[in-house]
Amino acid sequence: MPTLTVTIDVNGQGMALHTALPDGDGPFPGIVVIQHAPGVDEFLHVMVGRLAEAGFAAAAPDLYHRQDPTVASAMEKMKLLRDREIIADVNATVEFLRAHPAIAPERLGITGFCMGGRVVYLMAAANPSFRAAVAYYGGNIMVPWDEDENAPFSRTSEIDCPLMFHFGADDTNPSPEDMRKLDDALTSHGKPHEFHVYQGAGHAFMNFTNAERYREDASTLSWPRTLQFFRRHIVEG
Repeated sequence: MPTLTVTIDVNGQGMALHTALPDGDGPFPGIVVIQHAPGVDEFLHVMVGRLAEAGFAAAAPDLYHRQDPTVASAMEKMKLLRDREIIADVNATVEFLRAHPAIAPERLGITGFCMGGRVVYLMAAANPSFRAAVAYYGGNIMVPWDEDENAPFSRTSEIDCPLMFHFGADDTNPSPEDMRKLDDALTSHGKPHEFHVYQGAGHAFMNFTNAERYREDASTLSWPRTLQFFRRHIVEG
């Protein structure tokens, strides 16, 4: 399973991508993997690797590449993100995957964790290249990150692919009420979606690097659902 960190151009600025390819010749379906607040860290590296082991090429863009590296706080870094820049970063990642000789350019998906779940919702509307999208406990979908931008929620009618969401029953962002609002909006716009709720789990239940938040049962149950969803809509669809 070859793994590699490469640098691609986004509007004249370099952005790192952590990538992994399955063993074999391909062409493989591709998945964009969106970071959680701590960034493209050990957890993201492992998730990229898990996708490659399951037969998907994967690439995780460093959405913090514009920021001062001396800013240490993950929350401070996240607050500096802007959706228009995120869209540019993810679109550049998509073009990298589409141009790669080992990747099937029309078989792409996206997944993300925490703030990455918010980005998944945004990009399911902003880029029609994705055939499936999976969001893990994506908070702030109804919150704009800049006063001159709209929240991803406002773009629900533009979503162009099936969505799967994984929620922790004890999470507060997204809360159970957020989940109901998302369900209602997606249903009213006729957008195919699946929601899964995990009892005894809160935010970041997939993150095995955080012993306080990690929930093995929820993690073990949700991941095969994600892979099956991608296979159904990207590989078989």
